[in-house]
Amino acid sequence: QVQLVESGGGLVQAGGSLRLSCLDSGRTFRSYHAGWFRQAPGKEREFVADITRSGVRTYYSDSVKGRFTISRDNTKNTVDLQMNSLKPDDTAVYYCSAARNVGLGLIRVNDYDYWGQGTQVTVSA
Repeated sequence: QVQLVESGGGLVQAGGSLRLSCLDSGRTFRSYHAGWFRQAPGKEREFVADITRSGVRTYYSDSVKGRFTISRDNTKNTVDLQMNSLKPDDTAVYYCSAARNVGLGLIRVNDYDYWGQGTQVTVSA
């Protein structure tokens, strides 16, 4: 059973960096495609980035491409999101997710089967 827990959120100034981490305490993460989403107040949950089970291939939304990097360590059952050059528009609750589906660019919420509880990221101007 996949059990996802995010960590690493916080408050940062614009231009700064944060690293989010997602741990699967069920230790089966390596068998799932993984993604990060975010949800700002009053907005729908939106895709940020995803990564294949092997970790070889990644895909990003246009809004974060070149600033964020998704990676995974299947020996530790973790998927990380390195966020650089943060902007106030990046402020949101960030969610880690796992999908039984295979492929790349799984950008829909319904593509994913498991979700973490979310971690707040706030970027001040």
